[in-house]
Amino acid sequence: MYRSTDRLIIFDADGTLIDAFSAIGIAFAHHGMNIGDLERFQKRRKLFKYIGGIKEFPRNLAKHVGKRVRKELLDTLTEVYREEALLYPGMAELIRDLIETPGIRVGMVTRNICHEPETTLARLFARHNLDIGQLDFMHYLPLREEKTLYFKAAREQLDINPARSFACGDEHRDYAAALAAGMHPFIVSYGFESHSRLTLKFGIPEEVISHDPQAFSNRVRHALDRPS
Repeated sequence: MYRSTDRLIIFDADGTLIDAFSAIGIAFAHHGMNIGDLERFQKRRKLFKYIGGIKEFPRNLAKHVGKRVRKELLDTLTEVYREEALLYPGMAELIRDLIETPGIRVGMVTRNICHEPETTLARLFARHNLDIGQLDFMHYLPLREEKTLYFKAAREQLDINPARSFACGDEHRDYAAALAAGMHPFIVSYGFESHSRLTLKFGIPEEVISHDPQAFSNRVRHALDRPS
């Protein structure tokens, strides 16, 4: 049996807690590029998310060629995250409440495109009066790496029952990783993948998807017996 009776929740950052779409749009605009609107952004493959959609592609591609331009764009995106990017409404309050609640362990496993993600996200969260050092753990993954092993390792290290464990994200890969780790998934459709893509293309049940940050916060609070 499990020694701990705690509950565990693991958050994704970009697209779940952080309004990454707005941050990317600001960074692109600094370089004369247009990321397009959220609806089309959510439909693109990974490649198109960071160089614009069909309408923006030819102009963006011309500007994106070359290591120097890619480096400058990444530099700008990092600064935008550190100085301008925001958490979605209600997310700071949710995280703060869960951290302060006895019996709930809170961690983060996230993919993030920026320099020195530890420093970058620490500064972003600090602007919302959140110290990510208070999390039980935080892991930063390369874009192509899956989360399953990190989910399992965190849960096993804390010796928490999978039935008392939750994982949150905004992509079908997050859903699959949660299930593979024996955890309950919370998925949002306001991030990098739309509701129709999540449900129709990947068969994710409607019941685990939240359409907006408020609905997501309410769902998490209800599951963890916290007041909404």
